[in-house]
Amino acid sequence: MKVAAIGSFKRNRFGVGELIWLIILIFGFIIIAYPMFWTVMSSLKSYDEIYGSVWSLPTKLHWENYITAWQKGISGYFKNSLLVTVSTVCGVLLIGSLCAYGLSRYHFKGSKFFLMVCMGGMMLSPQVCLIPLYKLLQLLGIHNTYFAMILPYIAFRLPITVLLIRSFFLSIPKELEESATLEGCSALGIYSRIFMPMSKPILLTCTVLTTYYSWNEFLFSIIFIDSDKLKTIPSGLMNFRDALQTNWGVLLAGMVIAALPIIMMFILMQKHFIRGMTAGSVKG
Repeated sequence: MKVAAIGSFKRNRFGVGELIWLIILIFGFIIIAYPMFWTVMSSLKSYDEIYGSVWSLPTKLHWENYITAWQKGISGYFKNSLLVTVSTVCGVLLIGSLCAYGLSRYHFKGSKFFLMVCMGGMMLSPQVCLIPLYKLLQLLGIHNTYFAMILPYIAFRLPITVLLIRSFFLSIPKELEESATLEGCSALGIYSRIFMPMSKPILLTCTVLTTYYSWNEFLFSIIFIDSDKLKTIPSGLMNFRDALQTNWGVLLAGMVIAALPIIMMFILMQKHFIRGMTAGSVKG
């Protein structure tokens, strides 16, 4: 009886509804994957081949495009992006987790107001703050420095980070905190020895989201930074364009180099990313 039921279930797994969903998934995969495939293939073509046969595969693999892109400045932009991204992620995780810990475990007068202000930061568009931020950075004397990118990046990623980590902290049993307090553990000790180790899924999720944002951010990096030595990859790729002729093979090779770390990070951390997003959405 059970065998028959299992067989019937297997036969019904790919009905009309499942077939439609499968076709939609394949269609979605092609829409997402084909532009990346075209970019990689075009980065291995010569200049004439890109214009002569746009949709065809390269007749010869021009790996020298990647060497030229790396020597033309991508190596420096890569280091700047890495420095800015790592600094932003560390700052966001440290400040965001401390804010989330205070808002989730301490009920003081005005705590809900601070939470609402923090959540309201997610509604603030970076374009609206562009001119005030520019004047503020000049006033502080950090315009055209790494801090001109790192500080705004941290500020704009804190609201969503605090919201996610706070939701996860609310799911941690209070009995653990009470037991640690009876053992003589301080508030900072509870945060560092209990809450942070237990919150690895949501911390990894926030790391992925913040890395994706700061690595690909373009607007602030092109306006707040004037020196070519400090530019990150998105703004540095603008230098690959020429007024008369652009070597699209080298430019596309630079784009592939820029996208490769983020794609690898998503592949390696996709399990933790989904687990953290699910855990962070349990309580609000």
